[in-house]
Amino acid sequence: MMSNSMEWEAEADLVVVGGGVAGLTAVRTAALRGLRVLVLSKGGPTDTSTQYAQGGIAVVAPHGDSVESHVEDTVVAGAGLCDVEAVRSIVEGGVEAVDALTALGAVFDHGRDGEVSRTREGGHSTRRIIHAGGDATGAEVQRALNAAGLPVMFGAAVVDVVTGPEGVRGVIAVSDKGFGVVHAPAVLLATGGLGQLYACSTNPAGATADGIALALRAGAVVSDLEFVQFHPTVLFSPGGVGRRPLISEAVRGEGAVLVGSLGDLVMAGVHPRGDLAPRDIVSKAIAARMLDLGADHVYLDGRAIAWFGERFPTITASCRAAGIDPRVDLIPVAPAAHYQCGGVVTDTHGRTTVPGLYAAGEVARTGLHGANRLASNSLLEGLVVGGRAGVAAGERIGAAERIGEVAVRAYPRADRKLLQELMTQHAAVVRDGDGLRGAVLRLMGLIADNSATGEVAHANPAAVTRELEDAALTLTARALLLAASARTESRGCHLRSDHPEARDELRHPIAVRLGADGRPQRAIEEGVQ
Repeated sequence: MMSNSMEWEAEADLVVVGGGVAGLTAVRTAALRGLRVLVLSKGGPTDTSTQYAQGGIAVVAPHGDSVESHVEDTVVAGAGLCDVEAVRSIVEGGVEAVDALTALGAVFDHGRDGEVSRTREGGHSTRRIIHAGGDATGAEVQRALNAAGLPVMFGAAVVDVVTGPEGVRGVIAVSDKGFGVVHAPAVLLATGGLGQLYACSTNPAGATADGIALALRAGAVVSDLEFVQFHPTVLFSPGGVGRRPLISEAVRGEGAVLVGSLGDLVMAGVHPRGDLAPRDIVSKAIAARMLDLGADHVYLDGRAIAWFGERFPTITASCRAAGIDPRVDLIPVAPAAHYQCGGVVTDTHGRTTVPGLYAAGEVARTGLHGANRLASNSLLEGLVVGGRAGVAAGERIGAAERIGEVAVRAYPRADRKLLQELMTQHAAVVRDGDGLRGAVLRLMGLIADNSATGEVAHANPAAVTRELEDAALTLTARALLLAASARTESRGCHLRSDHPEARDELRHPIAVRLGADGRPQRAIEEGVQ
């Protein structure tokens, strides 16, 4: 039976948490195999990170490219922490996944020769990035998936994943109907990233690390959380906070260059690929140049791209809204939180360490990204692993009992603004041990100042969702700071000023799980340590 606090219930073979590329792709493949699927999305149809993805999808080109070339580029960018077999598996699945998306109605840009247009981005050795609407690839992917008429309950936030001796049993959720349960033997987390841990990011407001917290509380292992990729070129605005417009790497792929306030080339002599070096290297170079100049931004010079407005309409609109004409003006840019390279530990079919719990997309750690994600591999991973997870969930049909009596728990949380300031100051592009240790102590103080325990009373769903988000951000920050403190080296997008070099003995993932006391602790799980 349900607790008296539950006001509705539903049943499904698979519950998908999140309505972006990974989640909706999983829904489609699961539904095609006869599974009853329900999507719970706390936002609306376009409140996803997928919607804002600009660059494109990295997929092996039919000419002058190969799977091994794409694998090599990915592994080099991943700075020694990629799972090479996982990389190969996902890259090999790219063409089929894109073909399925195209069959669903997604329209990609074509050149004058009638072939799909491809561009090049940082870290890639060739032009293999397909795109849509110039710089609106994510919006087109989201449109095509939304148009497929998949079953989604919008405005429904998941409170907890319920487990039993046989694994997942379903979820507790809150919607405008109040608290309820969905009985299901399989749950797929496809909740996106953690950008809202920081004062400024490219992520939408809903990127509050929900999936990380749900997975940890369900007993799953997370890994590589310390590798938060800061996109090097985000439109700078003095005092700007919240979601900031991204200036896609594809702009540099078409010839734009980074310059300092004195007109000097930021990437000169830094890397053989110059402005198309991997993102971690470009972000580090920009941070160093800003420090040297005492500046809070550098510039992107795209004035040589004669067809800038046609190729990059979304970016052009963002620039013009800020009073900048990219055809004649330099674009002020600075790094900002962009992508969660680590996440819930899974295989390449989305299976986690908890039976019946799956994860796909940005929330997952498949081994594809390692210490630094290669540009445009994110939509690729969402399509491939999301699709596979939808198939894998079929193995759970009839595997678990229905949810019995439950109660809604509250979790410790810190004030979001103060947490964002803390993480921005001590766990952003460049970090050090003293700052990380201070951040841990300060965070514990913030939790004590704003503690929440006991059972949640019935309340406005929006208020409950906000509290859930704050609790997820707080728990994820604790796990991230633990991993970042343990990684006493600089690797990929994890840069320690007190440990500027990589260390061979730390060439392994740092995994975290919840201890019996509810606190994040280091974990060792079947090859993931």
